[in-house]
Amino acid sequence: MPEQSHDKVYINSGLRCKDLPTTPLKNAGKILITGASGYIGGRLIPELIARGYQIRIMVRGDSENYKNDWPDIEIVEADALNIDELSSALDGIDTAYYLIHSMQLGIKQFEDADILAAKNFSKVAEGKKLKRIIYLGGLGDKRSDLSSHLKNRIEVSEELTKGNVAVTILNAAIIIGSGSASYEIVYNLVKRLPFIIIPHWANNKCQPISVRDVIKYLVGVLEVPETAGKQFDIGGKDILTYHKMLETLAKILNKKITFISASFDTLSLYAYGVSMVTPVPFPITQCLIQGLKNEVVCQNNSIQKYVPFETLTFKESTLRAMTREEQDQVYTRWSDAYPPAHELALKLKEINYETKYRTSYSINSDKIMKSLFYSICEIGGKEGWFESSWMWRLRGKIDRTLTGVGTQRGRKSSLPLRANDVIDFWRVESIEQNKLLLLRAEMFLPGKAWLEFRLAALSENQELTVTAYYDTHTVWGRAYWYLFLPFHYFIFKNLIKGIEKRSS
Repeated sequence: MPEQSHDKVYINSGLRCKDLPTTPLKNAGKILITGASGYIGGRLIPELIARGYQIRIMVRGDSENYKNDWPDIEIVEADALNIDELSSALDGIDTAYYLIHSMQLGIKQFEDADILAAKNFSKVAEGKKLKRIIYLGGLGDKRSDLSSHLKNRIEVSEELTKGNVAVTILNAAIIIGSGSASYEIVYNLVKRLPFIIIPHWANNKCQPISVRDVIKYLVGVLEVPETAGKQFDIGGKDILTYHKMLETLAKILNKKITFISASFDTLSLYAYGVSMVTPVPFPITQCLIQGLKNEVVCQNNSIQKYVPFETLTFKESTLRAMTREEQDQVYTRWSDAYPPAHELALKLKEINYETKYRTSYSINSDKIMKSLFYSICEIGGKEGWFESSWMWRLRGKIDRTLTGVGTQRGRKSSLPLRANDVIDFWRVESIEQNKLLLLRAEMFLPGKAWLEFRLAALSENQELTVTAYYDTHTVWGRAYWYLFLPFHYFIFKNLIKGIEKRSS
């Protein structure tokens, strides 16, 4: 039986830059990675470590949990919207990767947050005399009527370049890889639907790129000083329409799909429909779907002069992503950074008063503690919730209908679990081997909620306890608690019975 583990993620992460034609820089100084908890940042870190660079990573909060994943790396808590925190984070830094992106806040909110963060970063980086900033932006023709998302990416790059620090900008279209939002949208549309509506803008051209190629370019430009102060378009081998991507994936999955052309101009409504049948929630699908109205193709290939290597095709990228998922080796996922404020969320241990609303259920078991804990950590995702799974799914459907994360978000991988991992509409707040699993709710609620699984050794057997904690200060919040309280007995009692039953 596999052990839960907090081993360094990068030990088994399958390095992508082994065949990179560039050479690691000597005396590169300390490198800061912002957005370290995100999809790209989490994959860039192990590559830079393996190539011998001195790394500092920047997260917005809860750095103790990140130390479990990166015990040998300097970690600093800072928010790019806070000048003082940024000043500390950039002390002694030579090069910074700017991978901050607030797209998950939604169309109306991310623009202002992103622009202010970029302004602050540029200002502080100039004051700290950084040598370089490396930024991953979005591909799009400035002369065209860009979506809010792509326009914002360009505005961020412009803010970063207003200072005196040399900025290297890499502009990419959609990124395909295990755990990427774009891949999960396309894959799930094809897998789950017998027919797919194809709006006219789905025939616009795009040049998708594999996540492994993105990482190689991010590392490569660092190791080629001549790329400082330059801007590059990066893309994969193929230029194809979104319609063609869906057809290609249908062939890979050997699934017959009926494609229906339609005059569908309401992108937000289409994005909402996509969010209901894929794991990716509406705020993200809205941003991505809005970008479909623009053709995003590389205007120049000058990056090949500095970092020459053969990029992957869309089919190759997709097959690699599918293989990673089948092998349960998804190392980072879009959900790692969604909701965007999860790092700053109130923790159960931070409540300085006893939560008034709680319910607890226990059973005794003669199963060994290790086996019980293993079963606890299997909950959610494809395995479901063992007993009464339909109730959990129904609650998830309601949440997704309200544009929340829902249970469709699932899990990044089966095992092992680590702090900050996602389980449906929960996030792992704390985990102690063979003792405790504490989950924090991320669904829409008129309050804050936690679900705790605890194991205790008795004289002759083990005690398994599940406790639901709920904190609210509103009339509606209290009404919500008492409305669902009668269902707790069936839900939680059945849940721990299911855990005990599955344990060997």
